[in-house]
Amino acid sequence: MKILHTSDWHVGRSIRGRSRAEEHRAVLEEIIGIASANTVDVVLVAGDLFDTGAPSPESESIVFRALLDLAEIAPVVAVAGNHDNARRFAALEPLLGLGRIVIGSGLRRPDEGGVIDVPGIDCRVALVPWTSQRGIVKADDLMNLDPDDHGLQYAGRMQRIVGALCSQMSVSTVNVVLSHMMVHGAVGVGSERQAHIFGYAVPPATFPSWLSYVALGHLHRQQKVPHAVPMWYSGSPIQLDFGEVEDRKGVLMVDAEPGLPAKVTPVPLEAGRRLGVVRGTVAQIEAAIEDTDADLLKVHVEEPSRAGLATEIRDLSERIVDVVIAVDQRNVGTHESEGRLERPEEEVFAEYLTSKNVDDAAVVALFRELLDQVHAT
Repeated sequence: MKILHTSDWHVGRSIRGRSRAEEHRAVLEEIIGIASANTVDVVLVAGDLFDTGAPSPESESIVFRALLDLAEIAPVVAVAGNHDNARRFAALEPLLGLGRIVIGSGLRRPDEGGVIDVPGIDCRVALVPWTSQRGIVKADDLMNLDPDDHGLQYAGRMQRIVGALCSQMSVSTVNVVLSHMMVHGAVGVGSERQAHIFGYAVPPATFPSWLSYVALGHLHRQQKVPHAVPMWYSGSPIQLDFGEVEDRKGVLMVDAEPGLPAKVTPVPLEAGRRLGVVRGTVAQIEAAIEDTDADLLKVHVEEPSRAGLATEIRDLSERIVDVVIAVDQRNVGTHESEGRLERPEEEVFAEYLTSKNVDDAAVVALFRELLDQVHAT
């Protein structure tokens, strides 16, 4: 059987105030086309369909339209991520079920929806949606244990939960765990919510070695996690932030049959604007912008700050969405504070500007003007 694995759509995400809605429409259409061209038997979505727990009507339209279109090709099985509103998914379960869409909104016992049999194929999927420490570790543990012990408690209990969900699987079916979680050995890119990364990580051994496949979401870089079982993060379908400029986005095509490890093939995605980062002086940045084909740019300016510098950089190209003025830390805090009251005001102010890596004649002139006004009163 063929399984399409995707995750971390983050529909509703903007980048420095610029909407990504059209990019999400385009990339989800591309995923739908891949599912159709490969005649997949089931589609797995490993959480974070939305970027926020209170998505806009536009975001809901994009996500639910994509799920329904995918469900016309094959049954869709999804789990809630840490950015999703699990309660909202739970409320929509009866309606989504009419369209061959199952979303695991919360942890459940195997016989109460925690494990599902995919219609028409010999495939069992254990659903492990995002689960916070508060939801799994007792309050007295959080109050009385050391922080490192919290992680051990979390990991141990998650392992027991996964074991219970997998306990009724057999070698006669393709056995899959679909989860939104952090697994040790995987690498984040910096655009994930950091508070929900390492404090919630579990070891790869959490997942039984006889599984056919583990479909993961939560990290935005597509990657294989070292383990006896084929265990993959599909990654986000578009570059969500500038920490992902080196990532090649895609989905995963999984070929599986009972009793054997699945074979995984990455399938690249082309939709979505490419992000880029350029650094240097104003002249170097201007030249670099001409040479890059990135659609949206973050610029690091490596020269002394002055009034209007950020605006000057933004005026170089409409593609620039973020400007960072680098601060030379070598001079910060090194100026002498002794004897300031006995020294000329202009000298002290110039020293301050130097300590902040600012070289701006207009600021100095304004200071002199203000100083003259003070002395004249």
